[in-house]
Amino acid sequence: MDTVGIELAEKIRRRIRLCDYLCVAQLYLKDDFLLERPLTPEDIKPRLLGHWGTCHGINVAYANLKAHYGNNPNYSFVLGPGHGFPALNANLWLDGELEKVDRQATRDAAGLEYLCRRFSWPDGFPSHASPMTPGIITEGGELGYALASAYGVCLGHPEKTTAVLIGDGELETATALDSLNLRSLLASKQNGTIVPLLHLNGYKISAPSIYARKSERELNELLRGFGFTPRWVGEDPEDFQWALRENIESPFYIMKTEKGEGGPNRHHEAHQIPLKNPQSDERELRTLEDWLRSYNFAELFDRGGGLKI
Repeated sequence: MDTVGIELAEKIRRRIRLCDYLCVAQLYLKDDFLLERPLTPEDIKPRLLGHWGTCHGINVAYANLKAHYGNNPNYSFVLGPGHGFPALNANLWLDGELEKVDRQATRDAAGLEYLCRRFSWPDGFPSHASPMTPGIITEGGELGYALASAYGVCLGHPEKTTAVLIGDGELETATALDSLNLRSLLASKQNGTIVPLLHLNGYKISAPSIYARKSERELNELLRGFGFTPRWVGEDPEDFQWALRENIESPFYIMKTEKGEGGPNRHHEAHQIPLKNPQSDERELRTLEDWLRSYNFAELFDRGGGLKI
């Protein structure tokens, strides 16, 4: 990859780290958001509510898609796993989109505190995506029709490009599976371009997902049967960006990650709150602090909470 590409890949990696950090901070913290001192039980929210397991994958997808399509004024993003709202909220805050509708969501230390403290908080941000968030039209627990919604966005608008992230558990729903037929029905120059991306992280709420247990060949053939060209991508931004630049007809990207990546546990145990009692369990509190510090946030924020990326 050329020098420009290497710089872009590093910028994407830093963005993913920052948004991962913000996800954890939103889920747990009501104070000490930049870890300026050791965490205490008083820094932890009294009621922990939200979903961590899918957040890292959402951040990987969002960062890479934005890096590739972000300069296109007709680009939009549809999120299937809306329960992974901390990730979407973090990205909207980072890009200044939240501040456009909420003046307190500034991109500085005060705005970071506002974002994290008010997540899953009375009169604050909900734990799922909701219509109060810019650009959202549904409640984030309603899985299955993200792909259909993406096709609806592009219907009759050839200038539009819409990327849609689909959870592997979500693809098991009848609505999501039936929506795969829309490629054949709506593949026309009169409509816009759909960029589907399957987030294959292996698990649903408490069980393995079906499509993560299929072989690569089986999944490829399923998608080819609907007229798509499957293209597997990993978490590495260089690979992801090259895949997006390839001239593929009717691509369907498959991104394989580990559920709960970066956190203290994996798989279904990471679906919601990985550490359930850090307010009362000293070992969990220290594990949470280590987890937050693992993102090396000092490289991402200055002492005043300003962004370095």
